[in-house]
Amino acid sequence: MLKTILRSLREYKKKAILTPILVAAEVVLEIIIPLFMARLIDFGISKGDMGYTLKLGGLLLLAAFGSLVLGSLAGMTAADASAGFAKNLRKDMFANVQSLSFSNIDRLSPSSIITRITTDTTYVQQAFQMSIRMAVRAPLTLIFALVAAFSINSQLALILLGTVPVMSLLLYLIVRKVYPLVDRVFKTYDKLNDNVSENLHGIRVVKTFVREDYENKKFGRISQKIFDDFSKAAKLLSLNSPIMQGCVYLSMLLISWFGAHLIVASGGDPAVGMSTGQLTSLFTYAMQILMSLMMLTMVFIMMTVSRASGDRIAELLNEKSDLVNGKNPVKEVKDGSIRFKNVDFSYSKDADKRTLCEINLDIKSGETVGIIGGTGSSKSTLVQLIPRLYDVTGGSVQVGGVDVRDYDLEALREQVSMVLQKNVLFSGTIKENLRWGNENATDEELVEACKMARAHEFIVQFSDGYDTYIEQGGTNVSGGQKQRLCIARALLKKPKVIIMDDSTSAVDTKTDAQIRKALNESIADTTKLIIAQRIASVMEADKIIVMDDGHISAVGNHDELMNKSDIYREVYESQMKGSLAND
Repeated sequence: MLKTILRSLREYKKKAILTPILVAAEVVLEIIIPLFMARLIDFGISKGDMGYTLKLGGLLLLAAFGSLVLGSLAGMTAADASAGFAKNLRKDMFANVQSLSFSNIDRLSPSSIITRITTDTTYVQQAFQMSIRMAVRAPLTLIFALVAAFSINSQLALILLGTVPVMSLLLYLIVRKVYPLVDRVFKTYDKLNDNVSENLHGIRVVKTFVREDYENKKFGRISQKIFDDFSKAAKLLSLNSPIMQGCVYLSMLLISWFGAHLIVASGGDPAVGMSTGQLTSLFTYAMQILMSLMMLTMVFIMMTVSRASGDRIAELLNEKSDLVNGKNPVKEVKDGSIRFKNVDFSYSKDADKRTLCEINLDIKSGETVGIIGGTGSSKSTLVQLIPRLYDVTGGSVQVGGVDVRDYDLEALREQVSMVLQKNVLFSGTIKENLRWGNENATDEELVEACKMARAHEFIVQFSDGYDTYIEQGGTNVSGGQKQRLCIARALLKKPKVIIMDDSTSAVDTKTDAQIRKALNESIADTTKLIIAQRIASVMEADKIIVMDDGHISAVGNHDELMNKSDIYREVYESQMKGSLAND
């Protein structure tokens, strides 16, 4: 895990290495200060030697100032390194997400990805900053303080040394209990984000059905679960401070007792027994040991909290797309012909039932093909295999006579344009949204594509025309307008295959017919696949595919299907009943 996430340090590696060096130098000065104090008391103040007192006092000030400067520099370099590390982590995760396939994202889940890029990264950033400062400072202070204490009086130093394994064992037991709780909290965070995302996307449905109270209770249950687990973890961790302080203060009490006896017995002569200055230094080292152990505790706690986050981040960084190019990928699509050969597909390898079964289909380049079927008949799944958004489980899909798995992914998708069932517009102007289809498109090409999609008429009615700002998700345009803008965006790619997945469901039948007419006249050489719920949208297609429960039920033109397909005929009669009666 560490090896994976530390790759994101890159340009901040020097500062990350410099910080522990500065911290080590700071610790050395802090350990020297009590030794200077002991000599100042024993040989300066006690003996009334003003010259020696001033000399040692000057050294003390110099050491204290040096420690302050080194600590400040270490703080600045640690802050820069940790913030830069977090920035690179987020950038690397986001970049990797862009390369993943739909199946990868389905497996990880969007809410979990958001948690990893935001909350998890924040915890890892904090842990990293602690690790290059406190995780270096605490053990060095502990070791150096013990060494210095032994140099003063080995018998009393043993008291301090004896507290270390006791506190370490207690800390280990606390951390062992806390980690499972923290790990569970982060998994619950995923559910929390998923709940918020679902609620915001479906806010109109929630308000329409007056389900605000239900959603509040649902959110409250997840929040309560996070609260309960964090509370349990916090209660366990709260035991750490009193245990640590109790051990150290007990050791100081013992040092005071035995140290006082030594001072009295030796008459305060450091050469014979122990002096007041040395006892004062031991107290200082005892406090330094306490602080170092407290810092180690904080480091262990933060590491415990961030370990789960680090594992989740590493998992996302190590995730590789299920869809990769072959050794010598084909980079040119010859034409828009499409062939499905014995195609089977399921979204999960462990699925009991296949989503598509034994699909065999031939579509000629330039044909207009309608696809119709009931909800859940796998119409969208069928067309998503063409631009290789998913890989087939069995069989093959060919475009231009070449298996889609043999194409360069970017080259294939440049020539297979798709208007998805869920229309998405991004924040920005209409021009900026349209140029997602072709970033180099001229204004004339934008207008031409919009005229074909019947979007030009409503765009010019806006006060800013093509420079009109679209809010995130296209919330300031209607559903029909959004669909027509998405169709125009797809047309700008000038693809060899265009797939329209129920992309005119929000427009009226007249506009739908105008769009289809424009497409047939303007891009006659482009293969057009039209998924529709309205049978009027596919009646004039060269070929109509009737889907039923993952199978192709029938293929033919309108007249042929009226004679041989019960499903098609039933849909036709149910939808056209009103118009036939009026005729």
